Amino acid sequence: MAANVETMFSVREKPWHGLGVVVEEAPSSEDALRLAGLDWRVVQKSLYTNSGLVDGYKANVRESDNTVLGVVTDRYKVVQNTEAFAFTDNLLGEGVKYETAGSLQGGKKVWILARLPREYIMSGERITPYLVFSNTNDGSGAVKVAITPVRVVCNNTLNLALSTANRCFSMVHTGDIKGKIDEAKQTLFMADEYMEALGNEFERMRRQRITDQQVKEYIEMLLPIDQNSSSVTTRNIKKLRDDMRMRYYDAPDLTHLGNNAYRFINAVSDFATHANPIRRSKNYNENLFMKTYEGNPMIDKAYQLLAA
Repeated sequence: MAANVETMFSVREKPWHGLGVVVEEAPSSEDALRLAGLDWRVVQKSLYTNSGLVDGYKANVRESDNTVLGVVTDRYKVVQNTEAFAFTDNLLGEGVKYETAGSLQGGKKVWILARLPREYIMSGERITPYLVFSNTNDGSGAVKVAITPVRVVCNNTLNLALSTANRCFSMVHTGDIKGKIDEAKQTLFMADEYMEALGNEFERMRRQRITDQQVKEYIEMLLPIDQNSSSVTTRNIKKLRDDMRMRYYDAPDLTHLGNNAYRFINAVSDFATHANPIRRSKNYNENLFMKTYEGNPMIDKAYQLLAA
């Protein structure tokens, strides 16, 4: 299935792959579970071979259709979809609205995206914070909860690695899961502090002037050409460099920002989340989704260059 999306819903905007249910209003958690196709549970079953019981391991099985989602150790604690929505339900009274939710890779990964009620104006930009809850049922990763700022003007995700705020909370599927989720709630209730710190960071970057020569050098560092690269690869990378350069100098929503680090990080963000790759793998769209909502290494590298 395209983008490895099994089921999903989205509010107002049709996703890039055209899959899932589109609704006009952000639904309740009960509706969201149903519309996203996440109204199922994961149960753990013992594993057997011809020699008998496999000690120390369990199979995570989707109860609705007996699909095996993964094999995990017997220390693994399942986080049900209803528990994920209960996490965000506690914030709904404060004006949080569900935006998207769904299942990837046949139920191995699930996510929820909820819009927080406040908007912020930072360096002349309107910033809307989103809460992202992602979970894996196959043992491949942790539960992740994050506050992500999204630029409404072009829907870029600026997942900057701020040392002054907890933008992401990660917990493994072992030990006291309920306690860990409660701790994450308390951390994310500090969203206002996070956004204030983010605003301070944006303002610092807005004041950080960069020259045309620095822009050229940073782009070359982000898109290096190996000395052993073929002529075709070299030509393709130069095209990508031109694309990133165009986004910095010519993007209509960035021209008013001046020549500074804030403009550059936005141009990189736009490139990293929207540019066509040299080669599209069959999982390209899903990888794009995960990079957008779980952080993008190119954006992180650009931020490190600017902070050096």
